[in-house]
Amino acid sequence: MTKLRLAGLSADDFLRRYWQKRPLLARRALPQWAGIVQRDTLFELAARDDLESRLVLRSSSRWQVRQGPFSRRELVRLPRSGWTLLVQGVDHALPAAQALLQEFAFIPYARLDDVMVSYAPPGGGVGPHFDSYDVFLLQLAGARRWRISRQRDLSLIDDAPLRILRRFRATREWVLQPGDLLYLPPRCAHDGVALTEGITCSIGFRAPDARELGARFLEHLQDRLQLAGIYEDPELRPQRHPARIGDGMARKAKRMLRQIQWNGADVERFLGCYLSEPKPPVVFARPARPLTARAFAARAARRGLRTALPTRMLFRGSTLFMNGEACPVGAPAARLLTRLADRRRLPPTVRTDRESAHWLYQWYRAGYIRLGDE
Repeated sequence: MTKLRLAGLSADDFLRRYWQKRPLLARRALPQWAGIVQRDTLFELAARDDLESRLVLRSSSRWQVRQGPFSRRELVRLPRSGWTLLVQGVDHALPAAQALLQEFAFIPYARLDDVMVSYAPPGGGVGPHFDSYDVFLLQLAGARRWRISRQRDLSLIDDAPLRILRRFRATREWVLQPGDLLYLPPRCAHDGVALTEGITCSIGFRAPDARELGARFLEHLQDRLQLAGIYEDPELRPQRHPARIGDGMARKAKRMLRQIQWNGADVERFLGCYLSEPKPPVVFARPARPLTARAFAARAARRGLRTALPTRMLFRGSTLFMNGEACPVGAPAARLLTRLADRRRLPPTVRTDRESAHWLYQWYRAGYIRLGDE
C-alpha cells in the first residue's frame, strides 16, 4: 500500500472524504517527483508515432489544435507564450512515470487511464473545461494557476476544437509549485494557465459511461453468440401492403433474439478484457532474437521479470487478463501471476510451476514482459 499522504490524510481518509466528492489541494505532496520529465524529453516523446500528442494554441479568443507527432524544429519555433504541448501515455515510455503511478496504487489499476504530461510557456493552457473522470494534477516544474468551479452549467462553446466551457465562473483559485498536487473529481470545472514556463503531470482514472460499456459488452458477446436456426416462414400468405413488416415476422424475430443470454461470468470476463486492453497507439516490442523457453527460465531466475511499460495486467479470481486477453489458470499459477499483476515485477529466484512458466514465456515472446535488467 502506498504511503502517500494528501494534505495530512491517509489513503483511507482521502477516499472516504474526497474521492469522487470534492477537490483537494495537497501542498508538497510529492516533491520527490518534481522534475522527472524535462522539456527536451517531452519534445522527444512528442515526435514518436506510438504516443498521442497534441498542440493547443490560443490567440485572443480563438483556439487551434494540431495533432502530433511533432518534430523538435516545429516546437522550438513556436511563440514564447500562449500554447501547450500535451503527450498522452508517458508512463508507457518513461520508467519514472510508471514508477510515479505506484504512489496511487491505493486506487485499482482497473480505473487507471494513463499519465499525460503537458509543457507550456507563460499563458499556455487548454481553456476552462471539465473531465468525466477523476484526475490528479501534479506540478513538475514552474508555476501554474488553477481556478475551479462546481458550477452546474456545463454548456460548451459551439464549433470550438476543444471542449471549452461557454460560461466559466471560478469559485476557488490556487497557484501550484513543483511537488504540489491537486485532485479533481469528475465534472469539476477547471482552468489551468501557466504563469511561468512549466510542466504539469495529469494522472487520470477512467470512468466509462454506461453507453460505452454497453456497446463494448455487446461487441464482446458477438464472439460467444450461439443462435440456432434461420428465419423461416413456410406459412407465408399474400400481403396487402408489401412494405409492411408483418406481425408474424416480428414475433419470430423476438423469439430468435430471446436466445441471447449472458451471466455474471460473461460480465466479469468482459470487464477484465475491456479494462486491460491497451489503447490503439500502443505497440509492444517483441524480442528480436527470443530466448528458448529453458534459457528464458534460467535468466528470469537470475534477473527477475517485470511487465513492459505499456502492459495492462489485471485479474479476477484465478483468471489473469493480460492486455485484453483472458488467461484462466490453476491455483498455484494464480498465486504467482497475481503477484506480478499487483507489483508489476517478480524478483529473482521466484519458483515457478509449469503453468505459470508457460504463460510467462508466452508473454515474454509477445513483448508483454521483460527480463528485470532490460
